[in-house]
Amino acid sequence: MARMDERFTGVRDMFDKHLESGADVGASFSVTIGDETVVDLWGGYADAERTRPWTADTIVNTYSVTKSVTSLTALLVADRGDLDVHAPVARYWPEFAAAGKADVTVAQLMSHSSGLSGWREPLATEDLFDWEKCTSLLAAQEPFWKPGTASGYHAVTFGYLVGEVVRRVTGRSLGTVFREEIAEPLAADFHIGLPAAEDHRVAELIIADDSPGDFFTASEIQRNAAVNPPFPVSVTRTRAYRAAEIPAGNGHGNAHAVAKIHAILANGGTFGGRRYLSEAGCRKALEVQVDGTDLVLGMPMRFGIGFAVSGQGGMLPHPNTLYWGGRGGAFAVADLDTRTAMAYTMNRMSMLGETDLRGFGLSMAAWESTGDL
Repeated sequence: MARMDERFTGVRDMFDKHLESGADVGASFSVTIGDETVVDLWGGYADAERTRPWTADTIVNTYSVTKSVTSLTALLVADRGDLDVHAPVARYWPEFAAAGKADVTVAQLMSHSSGLSGWREPLATEDLFDWEKCTSLLAAQEPFWKPGTASGYHAVTFGYLVGEVVRRVTGRSLGTVFREEIAEPLAADFHIGLPAAEDHRVAELIIADDSPGDFFTASEIQRNAAVNPPFPVSVTRTRAYRAAEIPAGNGHGNAHAVAKIHAILANGGTFGGRRYLSEAGCRKALEVQVDGTDLVLGMPMRFGIGFAVSGQGGMLPHPNTLYWGGRGGAFAVADLDTRTAMAYTMNRMSMLGETDLRGFGLSMAAWESTGDL
């Protein structure tokens, strides 16, 4: 199904081909330009047996696209003057100063350069549902490397670190701040902590058989990030997982919602006639904090404050573009140069990592359709 501006027939054709070929089982893709949603596509099936159609209201676990939503929430708090991202974390979370971390800044947490890419103490999967345990261990822990010298993707710890700062500043959980200050005013169907009443709308994640092998094998830091704690896809089907707030990875939503959320950034802080934060507050995310080979991902990354930044010569066509993806293929973009936001969500999880071009390809086709490529 589709709601679409006529310029984007090529995007719809690509989306349909993904479903016809089996590259996707069920998916959604959405594009906003300014305040207008110009592409809103959905189709396929929400389950592996292909008995439940993917509808306009289907939502799915977006994995690390949740980090972008978390980052926007933190930027909103900062824009109000309640949080200085360049201040030491310990200003807001005094216990965090332990083990040589007194000078680690909030910006270093948000750029994956704090040295806390994982937990040193072994954790079980169910420990992810224990906010106090996860955050107190990180507060007491020594960094894996000197903070600020390199990024090392904070695959799961990111949400606990940034979320605890937001909780200390606002007195509310990150999921609550996001819901009250962004999701509800925006009418965005995205949840960090999913109510049980919404379970019937959740698409089943399906692992594809295209894995090139175990990516996280080269170093202790990579192995730690990959397996401590174990994070099997099966846990995403449990009520405990969906109910928890894991702001690095258990956000549930669809492309329409994710694109609207990113449109706030793309539009300099506004959407639908409402201002959420200042243009300067949005552009703060573009301030590159670390640029080089990521110690966990093993590839070159340019991290701003909460997002990867395209920059001149980047893979995306415009330099002032913020983006990130989620495990299995979800993808989100905020292009501040063209006031364009795009999002792709799906349930067939490709294991090809950065070589999975479904969401990226749809985004490039959208830019081409507007003449912005």
